[in-house]
Amino acid sequence: MRFKVLLVIVGISFLSSISPISAQNKYNLQNALRTAKENNPILKTQQFNSIVAEADIITSKLRPNPKLNNQTLFLAKPTSFPNNTDWFSPQNRQVWWQLTKVIQTPAVRKSRIEYFQQNSILSQKNYHETERNILQVVALKWLDVWVAKKQLDILQIAINNTDSLAKINRIRLAKEVITSTDLIRTELLASQYALQQKNNEQIYKSEISNLKFLLGTDESISIDFNDDFSFDSHANLDSLLEQTLLDRADILVSKTTIKVTEANINLQKALATPQPELGVIYNPQNSVPYFGVYGTIDLPFFNRNQGEIQKSKVLKLRAEQDLKTIQFQVETELSVAYKNYVVQKQNIQSFKDLLSKSETILSSVKYSYLHGGTTIVDFLEAQRSWLETQQQYYNNLQQYRESYIRLLYTSGHISKMAQ
Repeated sequence: MRFKVLLVIVGISFLSSISPISAQNKYNLQNALRTAKENNPILKTQQFNSIVAEADIITSKLRPNPKLNNQTLFLAKPTSFPNNTDWFSPQNRQVWWQLTKVIQTPAVRKSRIEYFQQNSILSQKNYHETERNILQVVALKWLDVWVAKKQLDILQIAINNTDSLAKINRIRLAKEVITSTDLIRTELLASQYALQQKNNEQIYKSEISNLKFLLGTDESISIDFNDDFSFDSHANLDSLLEQTLLDRADILVSKTTIKVTEANINLQKALATPQPELGVIYNPQNSVPYFGVYGTIDLPFFNRNQGEIQKSKVLKLRAEQDLKTIQFQVETELSVAYKNYVVQKQNIQSFKDLLSKSETILSSVKYSYLHGGTTIVDFLEAQRSWLETQQQYYNNLQQYRESYIRLLYTSGHISKMAQ
């Protein structure tokens, strides 16, 4: 008795230990987005750009290295050597040692660091914009898998209906209740559905493979259908637009680009100021030591960095114009996406009544046919009509959910959903 109790406890423990693993392979939309944010191979590659940009900040903080210069001159004529000396005697050579360093002005150092810091921030914003685009691709691919699975499910229902009818008709044909034509027509429709099922199965497998790549996983996955795809009903278009203009990644990229161009203007102006190079000299000449100082500076008669300064100002104007363009584009995209979402949601509500009616008609015609009240032609037509209505419903549902994903993407909420 104790041994049986122990087996039961062990079995329960084993099942509880494996259930979380199987649950991890079932993805609703939000889980798919979160997984892609962590594991998508394209995003993993893009992460290195931020690391490179941070390395540039380290480089910008480094000060110029000192320069050590040596010049050694030997007396060329042995006849000019002092008595009892040779080539390597100190009396016959002059040695020049020079240690100098470029003195970086505080303005150049500060503006250079600021420029690369803004570049690092820009790299992060660009990553978030890439992430937003990748998440939209993941969401749409998740939806493709969802649609493919739904098409398989409704086709399987149609196959089950025709298969069960074919079995009944074989019995009815044996009893001479129907003609062989009725059976052939039923089996023909079942065969057509079977061919469609094979094609749909391949489509489903292909879409699953594509989704696995985007999620960055090799595990077997499935789709969680418990998702109402309902956007925040309290969000009106004006408030949504106001928040989108503040948060959307491409707008933040454009705003940061303006800051980068401003930092670049300051840097180019600072570089217009000459950087002096100062140092000390030790110069033994014919064994007589000399000391001195060294200093050099560019004289900005011709080159005052005019071209780079002008270019940096033009780049700022371009960035400001780009921001205005993106803001106008966002307003247009969001308005279209929001209105399309509302229309598609209304269409789904209207279509549910047609779905219910098609199921009622099919059941009624099937009952009537089995009781001799109508012909096989009427039943097959009702069956085709039911399948077409089901497929149209899920096509409309796909359009509705796609409009939902587009609205998430356009408003920038898709990134928040993946958090």
